[in-house]
Amino acid sequence: MKNRILGLLAATALSTAAVSSVSAADLPMRAAPPPIIATVPVFTWTGFYVGGNLGWGWRDDDNETVVLTGPGVPGGLVGGTLNFGNGNDGNFLGGGQIGYNYQIGSFVVGVEADIQGIATDDNDAVFIPGPGFAGGTFVPGEFEDSADWFGTVRLRAGVAFDQFLIYATGGLAYTDNNTGWTAGGGVEWALPVNWFGSSAVTFGLEGLWVSLDEDDDNDGRIGTFTPVGEAPVDVFLPRDNDEQDFFVARAKLNFKFGTY
Repeated sequence: MKNRILGLLAATALSTAAVSSVSAADLPMRAAPPPIIATVPVFTWTGFYVGGNLGWGWRDDDNETVVLTGPGVPGGLVGGTLNFGNGNDGNFLGGGQIGYNYQIGSFVVGVEADIQGIATDDNDAVFIPGPGFAGGTFVPGEFEDSADWFGTVRLRAGVAFDQFLIYATGGLAYTDNNTGWTAGGGVEWALPVNWFGSSAVTFGLEGLWVSLDEDDDNDGRIGTFTPVGEAPVDVFLPRDNDEQDFFVARAKLNFKFGTY
C-alpha cells in the first residue's frame, strides 16, 4: 500500500513537470531591445555671428584728378593729378563685423555690418601739377587721405552646400563725412567647433566695390599733399568728379552662435 502511494505521487510530479514545460514552451520569446542609433545633427547657417577681417584696398586707377589749394599754391588754387607710385594707391585695412544669417532650404539670407580702419599714409605719392604750378614738373611728396576708416551695412543672399556658402552682398557704405554704396560677393566655409562658446567657426574670402560721394559740407576735400620741404596743401576732388571708388579684398573669421 505504501509503495503504491509513493508511486502515485511520483507519477503526479512527473506529469506536473511535463505540463509546466509544455506551457513554458508556448509562451512568446522576449525580444531584445532595438539598438539606439544617434541622429547626426544637420548643419545650418542660421544664427548670429561676430568676427574680424584683414585685407587690402586699392583704387581702380593710380591717378586721381584733383584741385590743390592753400598758401603754398600760386594763386591759391590749381588743378592737377595725384599719381600713386606704389601701384593703384593700395593700403592695408582691417576691422570687425557682426551679422545674422537665416537658412531656408539651401538658400541663406542675412544682414551684416562692419567697420574698417585704413592705413592712409602714402609716402610714394607724387603730384603732376597743372599749368602755373612748378611748370608742369613732377613734385615728390606725401599724400595723406582725410578718411582713415569706413563702414558698410549690407544685405546678403546666397546658396549653401552643407558647410560651404556662396553669396552676393550689397548696401550702404559710409565714412565720417560722406556716404555711398557697396556691392560684391564672397565664399565661406564652416567648421563646427566649440571655440569661445560658439557653435561653429567660419572662414571666408570677400571682395567689395565701394563708391563714396563727397559731402557738400566737406567741399570735396580728400586729404593733404605735402611736397618735400614744403608746407602741406589741401587736396580736393573736382565738382564734376566728386566720387571716390576703390576695391576691397579681405579674409574673414567669424564665430557663429546658435544651433549647429
